[in-house]
Amino acid sequence: MREFTAVSLFCGAGGLDIGFEQAGFKTIWANDFDKDACETHQNWSSAKVVCGDIAKVDVTEIPDSDIILGGFPCQGFSLSGPRKIDDSRNVLYKHYVRIVKAKQPKIFVGENVKGLLTMANGNIFEAIKDEFSQCGYNVFSQLVNARDFGVPQDRERVIIVGIRKDFDINDFPIPVPKNKRMTMREALAGMPEPSPDDICNAPYSSRYMSRNRKRGWDDVSYTIPAMAKQVTLHPSSPDMEKLGKDLWKFGDNGITRRFSWQEAAAIQTFPRGLKFEGDLVSKYKQVGNAVPVKLAEHVATFLYEILTTKESEK
Repeated sequence: MREFTAVSLFCGAGGLDIGFEQAGFKTIWANDFDKDACETHQNWSSAKVVCGDIAKVDVTEIPDSDIILGGFPCQGFSLSGPRKIDDSRNVLYKHYVRIVKAKQPKIFVGENVKGLLTMANGNIFEAIKDEFSQCGYNVFSQLVNARDFGVPQDRERVIIVGIRKDFDINDFPIPVPKNKRMTMREALAGMPEPSPDDICNAPYSSRYMSRNRKRGWDDVSYTIPAMAKQVTLHPSSPDMEKLGKDLWKFGDNGITRRFSWQEAAAIQTFPRGLKFEGDLVSKYKQVGNAVPVKLAEHVATFLYEILTTKESEK
């Protein structure tokens, strides 16, 4: 099996990278600003991990690769919080553009939140795609839900794929597999009862109590967030009860608790037993910011086929 090389920007703990490695790619260089995330990445990867501000990384320090991966920071685009066009986090994609333009990989992949599609009536997203296109790429995008790709979670994300124009590929739909739904029962099967130290026990805010936060064992989870205190409830918790508009209460017939960080990682389809570095808040943040591994693997599988096909045509 041919192994293609990958460089990963904004790599985090490596959900995107792990998925691509499972499909036949090899991460050789990675970068993130978060020290804990970089150390977590190093726990499973042999890549050179450079921890620091991507704006200060010279492109000559980055090795050539077949593909560049990058789930550029998306908090400024998110539907779950304030959406500011001038949010400093929104311009980090420009460093991704800078590096893609300089390194000219065969393919690049980006991932972001659904909110990116509607900022400034869609003009922001179109401008981003245009900048990548000017680097010499046919750029494709698709809104997907991770639950359709073997991830036990409702998680809508935009996948952006750029394929160098000399490959002459003018369409890249991400096919949705059939019968790939996974429930929380399947995802969490065999997991031991977590230590209290591995579960966020912060007070539940009025924002948290404004809607239902619990789904059952035979359903998929709500989206795993990056903020520990907003993590949703374990399916063993009693059902929540609606009291009024934007007001819910916890049920009385059992113990209510959030997912542990390990359970949240399983919902994100990280390999079991992967060691995450940092304190509890940091672990939840790394898990919640990640691209679900199984979603990444599915996208990677089709990109791997494109690269192997093009190589065979040489």
